[in-house]
Amino acid sequence: MKVLIVDDSALDRRVAGKIVSRREGFEVVYAEDGEAALASIAENRPDVVLTDLLMPKLTGLQLVEQVRKRWAHLPVILMTAHGSEETAVAALRKGAASYVPKRNLATELVDTLESIAALTPSQRTPADVEDARLALDEAFELDHDPKALARLLTHLERQLAAMAICDETSQIQVAVALREALVNAVYHGNLDLDSSLKEQPGRAWEKAAAERRSIAPYRERRVRVEARHERGTAVTYTITDEGNGFDVASLPDPTDPANLEKAHGRGLMLIRTFMDEVHHNERGNVITMVKRAGSSLSVPPESC
Repeated sequence: MKVLIVDDSALDRRVAGKIVSRREGFEVVYAEDGEAALASIAENRPDVVLTDLLMPKLTGLQLVEQVRKRWAHLPVILMTAHGSEETAVAALRKGAASYVPKRNLATELVDTLESIAALTPSQRTPADVEDARLALDEAFELDHDPKALARLLTHLERQLAAMAICDETSQIQVAVALREALVNAVYHGNLDLDSSLKEQPGRAWEKAAAERRSIAPYRERRVRVEARHERGTAVTYTITDEGNGFDVASLPDPTDPANLEKAHGRGLMLIRTFMDEVHHNERGNVITMVKRAGSSLSVPPESC
């Protein structure tokens, strides 16, 4: 996986590059600003762009807009810092695929890159582009197997592309939102894991997940996924877990840029930014997400 890192600060470029290079299979190329990044994309064909927001010549927001126009299939991940929250939200609405606060690069960057890497163009290509279906309703039941979750994501991405609901950039964003919702349902819902475990040493999150997959009541719980695709019109996903639910109102308001860098609610922030409608049931164990054809991410999504 080739990662283009864009930052006008040489120190910040090196820090991010060192983190990425530690993971086997990642190749790093650099650009010192947005204009250099566009030239590098044309020459080096990266798989993902990791960019700062506040840069001379061409800002991170402008870079996101240019990438969407020229290379809609290429995901852009933002590196955010205090003071750039408003710009970051605007960039997500213009086409960025995700974000990582600069202060959390060491703990979150590689995982974010790997999750985006799974959303490759080949996986998003429909198996049969001549499919003439006008609508498609599907339902699935998942356990806690990460491979099964990845296979379902790949399948739903292909259906989204085949049903011609949104462009390639929006397909990536919908896939990101869908992945966040599924991860929440499996890990926070059915396995009842707290996000604070990710900040603890010794791979506490992974160990707790592995333990709970094999003990009651967690091992018996399932996630139900319902998907309705309407050709050229909209897609609706409903995801239900069997956990205890949660109080949605207790999370920081994900539509408020001031909460962008808070540890909790990042997934919901991406979901509500990328989807046009987001609804939870009263218990908090069912989420319904809608993406409509031709919708504009510059308008804040409707949610409740």
